[in-house]
Amino acid sequence: MRILHTGDWHFGKTLEGRSRLKEQEAFVDELVTLADEEQADVILMAGDVYDSVNPPAAAEQLFYDACARLTSGGRPLVVIAGNHDQPERVASVSPLVNNRGITLVGMPTSEIITVNAARTGEVARVAALPYPSESRLNELLTDDAEEQGMRKAYSERVGELMRHLGSSFRQDTVNLAMSHIYVLGGLESDSERPIQVGGAYTVDPSALAIGAQYTALGHLHRPQMVKGEGMMRYSGSPLAYSFSESGQTKSVVMVDVAPGGIPAASEVYLSSGKPLVRWKAQEGLAQVYHWLEEGRDANAYIDLEISLSEAMSLGEIQKLRKAREGIIHIRPVYPEMLTEELRSVRSELPVHEVFRRFYQRQTGGAVPDDSLVRLFLELVHEEESSAEGEEGAVL
Repeated sequence: MRILHTGDWHFGKTLEGRSRLKEQEAFVDELVTLADEEQADVILMAGDVYDSVNPPAAAEQLFYDACARLTSGGRPLVVIAGNHDQPERVASVSPLVNNRGITLVGMPTSEIITVNAARTGEVARVAALPYPSESRLNELLTDDAEEQGMRKAYSERVGELMRHLGSSFRQDTVNLAMSHIYVLGGLESDSERPIQVGGAYTVDPSALAIGAQYTALGHLHRPQMVKGEGMMRYSGSPLAYSFSESGQTKSVVMVDVAPGGIPAASEVYLSSGKPLVRWKAQEGLAQVYHWLEEGRDANAYIDLEISLSEAMSLGEIQKLRKAREGIIHIRPVYPEMLTEELRSVRSELPVHEVFRRFYQRQTGGAVPDDSLVRLFLELVHEEESSAEGEEGAVL
């Protein structure tokens, strides 16, 4: 049996107000083609269909279109809700699609899912657990509980549900697990909404030790393996949704497995979606315009950092944005004299006020807007964090 594992579609998500719908539509086209060409027998979608509990109509339409196309010809599809989804919304159309081989699971359930692979004649059993918030688990974690105790209680509750589902596994079936959770050991990125508070909403891999041959995970956007019983993987998101995902190659996972056998998994890389890149122009604006003229990263979204000796004018910022629509952030980096000035007066004035005064002096009285001040404060914070890390390493 061939299983296609995907997740974290986040339909409806934007990037600083820029729609990603066309890229998401291209992903669906690519996914349908892959499912057909790779002869996938079953598709597992591991949560976060949408980016919000109230997605735009176009995002819902895209999801329904994806479900219809992926199951054309009778191929089974199992979808679970993620932490970004409204579980009732995901499952609301179940009465209309169940007879098409589409299973939509919004809330945690005690029922195992059984699907049939027409091509091979094999049967798969799926222990599917949607995002298990404490309310969805019906688990009350007290506010005054110690962090370690909260984490243990949550993880044990997840394990209890998974073991119940796994009790329906059989020797003559392909036994699979799927959930939308943060498993200890996984690497995060900025575009994932946290699903753990103080470490409480994390799950120990042992909670998923239920005898599944393959465990399809959702939530983390970087494709990765997780150490645990059997084979556990995050498929990752199909598009880069934050600049912390810059440089990541997006993919889905194809898994070949027979009843009682060891699964063989491979990543199938995706080509749809614009890359997110970071530019650091240490030679100033001239270097940026040189890169633009040579067509560097022509189809990408760009996070731009420029080393400057003087503050950029509003006209220069607008000119840059007109030169390339893909420029999302413009972050000026000022010379060492600003750092020294900050250190000398920090005890007297807030950092943001020091920056405002410096900006006014450099521009002849112009007042920086709030977004520019926020960008500067982010840079100061990054510099301080880096310095503290270096000091700690020396000590």
